[in-house]
Amino acid sequence: DPGADASLCGMAATGASGTNAVRYGTMRPNVLNLRVVLPDGRLLHTAGPGRQPRKRAAGYDLTSLFVGSEGTLGFLTQATLRLHPLPEATAVTVASFPSVGAAVACTVQVLQAAVPVARIEFLDEVMADACGRFSRMGLPVAATLLLELHGSRHSLAEQQHQMEEIMRQNGGSSLAWAEGLEEREQLWSMRHNAWYAALALRPGCQGYSTDVCVPISRLPDVVVETKRDLQASGLTGPMVGHVGDGNFHCILVFNSQDPEEAQRIHTFTQRLGRRALAAGGTCTGEHGVGLGKRALLQEELGQEGLDTLRSIKAALDPHNLMNPGKVL
Repeated sequence: DPGADASLCGMAATGASGTNAVRYGTMRPNVLNLRVVLPDGRLLHTAGPGRQPRKRAAGYDLTSLFVGSEGTLGFLTQATLRLHPLPEATAVTVASFPSVGAAVACTVQVLQAAVPVARIEFLDEVMADACGRFSRMGLPVAATLLLELHGSRHSLAEQQHQMEEIMRQNGGSSLAWAEGLEEREQLWSMRHNAWYAALALRPGCQGYSTDVCVPISRLPDVVVETKRDLQASGLTGPMVGHVGDGNFHCILVFNSQDPEEAQRIHTFTQRLGRRALAAGGTCTGEHGVGLGKRALLQEELGQEGLDTLRSIKAALDPHNLMNPGKVL
């Protein structure tokens, strides 16, 4: 369930994911084979032509090498994907919490209790307010979780009971569960419009999205610290995230014609990236390194890691034709 403007090979190129990643995984474990045009024009099938085994131990994992390569090693032109069956029953709900910390702590407990949640998305009170007004759904102005469960009708009832108990323990107030397709689509449409809802907070301004990812056990601390940092910085940055796999975003809305505000955005994003690294996480969970996170990539991998990446790049693209200057 990716963003509205995603393409399959584009998602593979950035190692992206979507709201269902907590249950079904990101692109990396779901790509079985890739057809790649190499910089010298040769055509590579990363698992061999026409092959799609569920697992393999034959040589280096070339598929994983190109997933997340951000166009620096070749053009991805075809992807063979793992499929998952549709569940017998699906239910979604919206839960409001007294604080950002309580909402994220609830997420951690859900995962530690091994509830097989399919989607668990976080909105801080600023984003909940923005999304509610933009999509005309009237969400409470509070830290919010959007949850979806998949399973048989019998197992779904058990999962709902578990979820409600954990939400109560964390001060959450849940709305009724919705199982109809129309209601579910309306809810997730609101979530997918979060980018536009954030931009509507400051018409005429631009948006910049961060995407750090940290271990689940560190997520509450990092989210709370980031919230305090946002408030102290005086930035407009509603928070939203795929917190089920430790990934969250600050959508920073700013006036690009104001150099001082642009500098504050840059300084904040560098602090955020380093906060994630200090917590044992990564500076980018699904958007990639591109140009803006090259310094953070070196801090994340170390010089040996970066040298290894450069060796791979030089071997496959000796003339530096593919996205020169990005990632490395």
